[in-house]
Amino acid sequence: MNDVPTQLYLISPLDVSGDFPQRLERALEAGKGIVTAFQFRVKGLDQHEAAALAEPLQEICAAHEVAFIVNDSIALAKRLKADGVHLGQGDGDVGEAREELGRDAQIGVTCHASRHLAIEAGEAGADYVAFGAFFPSETKETEHRAETDLLEWWHEMVEIPSVAIGGITPANCGPLVKAGADFLAVSGAVWSGDEVAAVKSFAEQIAKA
Repeated sequence: MNDVPTQLYLISPLDVSGDFPQRLERALEAGKGIVTAFQFRVKGLDQHEAAALAEPLQEICAAHEVAFIVNDSIALAKRLKADGVHLGQGDGDVGEAREELGRDAQIGVTCHASRHLAIEAGEAGADYVAFGAFFPSETKETEHRAETDLLEWWHEMVEIPSVAIGGITPANCGPLVKAGADFLAVSGAVWSGDEVAAVKSFAEQIAKA
């Protein structure tokens, strides 16, 4: 997988109501071949409400062959029969997620700036590890800062894909691509403006790097 060019991993804004399904559709159309995963990330909703919001988005992802990943909740991922789950350090473990979701599920783990956490996640059977934040983020408060040498080390030493996250924009993504990030996880840089222009801009900068 390390020979595949860097791809985009879109993370939803916290509000996915209203016209968001149409925006997602446009972003995936614009990102054919470069957007390969979408993370459903909402907070403070019960599972029933979250599932109702997730279902149209999941259908759009399926139609574009984009993996639909649920943030934090193994239970919601199981209910939706999602393609996978992304676990923060306090959201349950990889073994539990694998047991609940099956061997084909994509399970990712937030590892901040820690080689140790990433190695542990890999040994537990994670399908990818996420490092960051690389830049200040307006989407989420960041306690941990990661440097590009972490991506370089991981890319050389380990076959499990890496996801770079945190404040990534078309203007600053080049060094992360060069360092070997398999995926760039992006949210605000896409959803805070014209999603089609943003996705195309990311594609151009990734190709340049």
